[in-house]
Amino acid sequence: MKTQLLKKGEVDRKWYVADAAGQTLGRLAVKVATVLMGKHKPTFTSHVDSGDFVIVVNAEKIKVTGKKMEKKLYMHHTQWPGGYSQTALRDLRKTKPGHAVRLAIKRMLPKTRLGDQIYSKLKVYTGSDHPHTAQQPVPMQM
Repeated sequence: MKTQLLKKGEVDRKWYVADAAGQTLGRLAVKVATVLMGKHKPTFTSHVDSGDFVIVVNAEKIKVTGKKMEKKLYMHHTQWPGGYSQTALRDLRKTKPGHAVRLAIKRMLPKTRLGDQIYSKLKVYTGSDHPHTAQQPVPMQM
């Protein structure tokens, strides 16, 4: 029996909705990244973008354990002298509520052009409504 390798045109994509309200940040990110990459499918092929679209709603209601609100830092450098800045998770949630969820998921994806293509299928919204109702998304099992 031969191993079936998926081709680009043979991919069947679905849309899923993940509700982040009350979910732990890392655990939610693992499940979403798995669906985005397509590892939940029996036809997973590592060199083909075989994953599904994921819509994350209520991203501002994510929870973290321990003292991560104060101690978890997000670093950024502009590549200019003195351009280093760091932001605590508490401050990041005030200014950009869904950014922590986006970063957690993006850092679990491959760091290649294929990873950028996979990341483009992620949609994150801070409220409970989204503009993708025409795609008939299915609730994701958490």
